[in-house]
Amino acid sequence: MGKPTWRTALSDRIPGGRDGRRMLTVTFVDRIGSGLWGATATLYFTYAAGLSTAEIGVLLAVSGSVGIAGPPLGGLLADRVPLRPLLITVQLVRAVASLALLTTTDLGLLLAITSVGSLGDRAASVLTKLYATRVAGPDRVRYQAISRTAMNVGWAVGGLAAAAALTGGTVTVYRWLLIGDALSFLASALFTLGCAEPPSATRIAGTSTPAPSEPTPGDTAPSDSAPASEKTTAPTPWRDRRYLTYTASEAVLFLDDSVFKIGLPLWAVTATSAPHQLVPLLLVLNNVLVVLFQVPFARFGATPNTARTSLWPLAGAFLLGGAALAASAVGAPWFAAVTLVLAATAFTVAEMLHATISWELSVVLAPPTAQGAYLGVHGLAQAVQRSVGPLAVTAAIAAGPLGWLGLGAGLAAMCGAQRHLVRDRGDGALSVAPVTVSEH
Repeated sequence: MGKPTWRTALSDRIPGGRDGRRMLTVTFVDRIGSGLWGATATLYFTYAAGLSTAEIGVLLAVSGSVGIAGPPLGGLLADRVPLRPLLITVQLVRAVASLALLTTTDLGLLLAITSVGSLGDRAASVLTKLYATRVAGPDRVRYQAISRTAMNVGWAVGGLAAAAALTGGTVTVYRWLLIGDALSFLASALFTLGCAEPPSATRIAGTSTPAPSEPTPGDTAPSDSAPASEKTTAPTPWRDRRYLTYTASEAVLFLDDSVFKIGLPLWAVTATSAPHQLVPLLLVLNNVLVVLFQVPFARFGATPNTARTSLWPLAGAFLLGGAALAASAVGAPWFAAVTLVLAATAFTVAEMLHATISWELSVVLAPPTAQGAYLGVHGLAQAVQRSVGPLAVTAAIAAGPLGWLGLGAGLAAMCGAQRHLVRDRGDGALSVAPVTVSEH
């Protein structure tokens, strides 16, 4: 037998086989488009659509709020219809919404279009996660780490392409970048078309139940008075208080996103003596660290108990990040620069740790037969954070150094609370309610 090539060796290291590799391509292409649009959205609405700053704020706030419904809606549908065509449909909706932005400058129509696009964006995120969870099986945490690496590379490629295109600085350039965003969604749909439908515990449960036999003379037909344990009841996350509490705690721990995108840049330029040129370099540092270390960090979520234990180092990273931001307001420019780099590194470590922990716990706490609905509800955590997070980090900035210390301590305390929530039974296993196909 010949020696395996580097391509074969690389393929063997990616869980999910051929479909897993294709979904990585989908993720990469999708994020290139997101990088193109994310870097130019405000400029497009300002110069191409002619909106004021206040109108842009309303547009983004309303569409973001509508998008909160995307994850639970997408997850609910994924438990009822095949996942692959659903994901393709959502990608096509996103493409149409992006192109539709080119057709109007009316604020009302732009609100409707961006709201549809936001719904699609949030739904696509949870559907892609669900596909990865089903196709990668027990290797889902490693796959998630590789997927996040592909995301960050895609974002970087899209952002660099947008930066190069913006040297032209014309309205036509903004429109072409928006078209590029739409084409990325169309390409993602075409790549998804080549993937197979992943196995689903929901449909297995639905098809494995034996058909009732014909009653024979003398038999009595089954009645509604049968014991409750014999009735078929689908699990729902909306009645699962522990999963809802877990999701609420996740909305807090996802604050690292707002810290990086809003809090850290604003704090650096308004409260420290660090040179302003450092701010984009901190974002580059975040991107590079995630690309280099997200896959090795998969070991921190290799099992449910490992993920639970890893909440302690996550708490430490949050504490260190908050303390470093507080310290950056004091001292010479070089000291401010060093502490800002330390804070950026700490919050990036927190981001990578939490991404790994969150992926594993959100899946293992969900009944297999309602995985889509549960992961859809979990997707609300990120959606809510994107709406509330900016308020939290700007409040920390307003409070000064003590605000950052308080935020870091609060995030660390939430890690401890979440660890208690997913505590073990004393035998080393998480206290996850056992759910079998026969029960549902």
